[in-house]
Amino acid sequence: MPLFQRLRNWRKNTISASILKAFKKVLPPMSSTEKEAIEAGTVWWEAELFSGRPDWQKLMNYPVPTLTVQEQAFLDNEVEQACALVNDWEVTTQDMDLPEAAWQYLKDNKFLGMIIPQEYGGLGFSAFAHSEVITKLSTRNSALAVSVMVPNSLGPAELLIHYGTPEQKNHYLPRLATGQEIPAFALTSPWAGSDAAAIPDSGVVCKGLWEGEEVLGMRVSWDKRYITLAPVCTLLGLAFKLYDPDGLLGEQKEIGITCALVPRDHPGVEIGRRHFPLNAMFMNGPTRGKDVFMPLDFIIGGPAMAGQGWRMLMECLAAGRAISLPSSNVGMSQLAVRTVGAYARIRIQFNLPIGHFEGVEEVLARMGANTYAGNAVRIMTAGAVDLGEKPSVVSSIAKYHVTERARSVINDAMDIIGGKGICLGPSNFLGRAYQQIPIGITVEGANILTRNLIIFGQGAIRCHPYLLKEMQAAQEPDSATSLDNFDRLFWQHVGFSVRNGLRTLASGLFGARIFTLRHQAAAETKSYYQHLTRLSGALAFMADVTMLAMGGSLKRREKISARLGDVLAQLYIASCVLKQYESHGRQQDELPFVHKAVQQCLFEAQTALLQTCRNFPNRNIGLLLRLVSFPWGASFSVPADALDHPICEQLMQPGSTRDRLTANCYCPTHPEDPVSAIELALVYAIKAEPVEAKIRQDEKNGLFKNHPEANVRDIARLAFDMNRISAEEYELLATRNRLRDTVIHVDDFPGELRNPAAFMNLGNTRQGDPK
Repeated sequence: MPLFQRLRNWRKNTISASILKAFKKVLPPMSSTEKEAIEAGTVWWEAELFSGRPDWQKLMNYPVPTLTVQEQAFLDNEVEQACALVNDWEVTTQDMDLPEAAWQYLKDNKFLGMIIPQEYGGLGFSAFAHSEVITKLSTRNSALAVSVMVPNSLGPAELLIHYGTPEQKNHYLPRLATGQEIPAFALTSPWAGSDAAAIPDSGVVCKGLWEGEEVLGMRVSWDKRYITLAPVCTLLGLAFKLYDPDGLLGEQKEIGITCALVPRDHPGVEIGRRHFPLNAMFMNGPTRGKDVFMPLDFIIGGPAMAGQGWRMLMECLAAGRAISLPSSNVGMSQLAVRTVGAYARIRIQFNLPIGHFEGVEEVLARMGANTYAGNAVRIMTAGAVDLGEKPSVVSSIAKYHVTERARSVINDAMDIIGGKGICLGPSNFLGRAYQQIPIGITVEGANILTRNLIIFGQGAIRCHPYLLKEMQAAQEPDSATSLDNFDRLFWQHVGFSVRNGLRTLASGLFGARIFTLRHQAAAETKSYYQHLTRLSGALAFMADVTMLAMGGSLKRREKISARLGDVLAQLYIASCVLKQYESHGRQQDELPFVHKAVQQCLFEAQTALLQTCRNFPNRNIGLLLRLVSFPWGASFSVPADALDHPICEQLMQPGSTRDRLTANCYCPTHPEDPVSAIELALVYAIKAEPVEAKIRQDEKNGLFKNHPEANVRDIARLAFDMNRISAEEYELLATRNRLRDTVIHVDDFPGELRNPAAFMNLGNTRQGDPK
């Protein structure tokens, strides 16, 4: 036997065997549902970020998502028309629903079947096209966006495409594509919200009558809530736990979570009344059933897929989370940036547009950078789905961080527009977005859960090059094979950790410039790739030490897990921003947005790493981690104030940068629409500025001193009467003033509407009927 093999056998039997024994003890217990959740989906760019040395050329090689001719035409025509059919104020105060004409238009033009393949009558759109449509619809009205979003996300169509029997596909998919069937998917229970695997809803395999014959089926009871489109659905997707106490299907008594399709008019199906989620008028409500008998053929995929529901949901969840909420929240952000950027130029206080005040400039610049980053994450993540990935980790990052950045954008926007934003009415372009932003924070996995348990909890296992394989080796029933595999993987893991630790220390001591790049980075962004490589190494090293030190208890150390997840997320966001800058052709006018977004990511990643060190349960290990990762202390600071001005200049004037940043915004042309009014007022505000400056100079020179008309409202007329401006200039100012007054107008209502229910027309609310 060769010496190397003898040494390896000695190591395996004397060292690795003991480590494997200890590893099995600290390995956290994992239920079958947890195991399926962790193993669901695929690993993509996030694995590179967890490797300690990302291959940036691989990032650059990912194709940039594009629209087909058909998809672009749909966006330019059908989506525009759908937006034009909806008035946000009327939907939220009068109709309490989308107009009948809008519903019919969505059905006729297959909005509800965007993901359904063309062979079944759907549009067969790419994930990117789906994302583009949802983003644009979200800039108009939330009910419009959600009503389209849900049928194209995780639900009956998605599950049928992947798992349905040929008979189910041929029957339901064409009907779903054309809106003959309106789908809803019922998962959430009052007793199991975020812990969806714990649903108490259950079914028992039994025999019963179906269409006059005795067949093998299930008697199912459920109580669900928060089910979007439930009040108007005609086809209910239903998740429940299936049991077979009499062994009618085999020896297994507890079969597991199962997904079925149940027609709304099936005997025993109860659709409840509507929920009212923060003045968002998309249909949402409860559904119940008690001992409802249904044949086994109702199971998606037929009887063979009984008990496979959780795996089905986990495998399909990534695609939905990667598109739906990131897209809708980016839409809100784009609307806020476009309108508030213009408002900051139109609204004048102390003889200056408010956007020229440094306090407003700081907030507006933050809105711009967050929107740029959120859009970059949306596009890159949707592109991953089109590449065939089911990115479970990055979809969680996208869901959490895009919705949180959108919350920041909307809050900042409300701070800038002030009283205009807090008074609801037809001219308020932001109030409903402010009310409804918590919805995205809450649904499809609450953000607190996503951050504290999922991003790192799932990411560390899936992204790590060795950890999942080591866990699988430890669970191998054959002891010899288990030890042999574990020995090989463990010592490769040790080498991986040591290399990352040494690289992290070296880059901390000598700077990230020690990393050479294998791709041609732009000079203005080259250092960012090096800094991200350094932080990637620090994350990989710190994660390994943390998992080694804490073992299974890390599952309960949510704050530590959340911070390490924050690092991974910030690295991903920065990657998306740099990818977007490259895909846009390195547009120099975008550089301030890139600098601010990436520098913020670097700072927040560093903060999360330092907080992990500071709060490490073993203080000595925490000190060691800090010394290795940041031997000279913190390296990154918040973005410089100097970046704010060029960002705001781009947001406060028409131009290609503003148009690219808000490319998905629906911009109506109706003069009474508040967004349309803002767009026109911005043009005239800029045209009028030279004339305004001329008047201000005369005012400084004392020409209008002590004159009663020398006030903000009347001074233009005074200047014209004194021949200080021409008739054309006066007319320009008059037009600017009229448009400005339209923009800053705040709605008022008759005093007798003292009852909020009467004001909101809630007294006429009725349970929605199928459209």
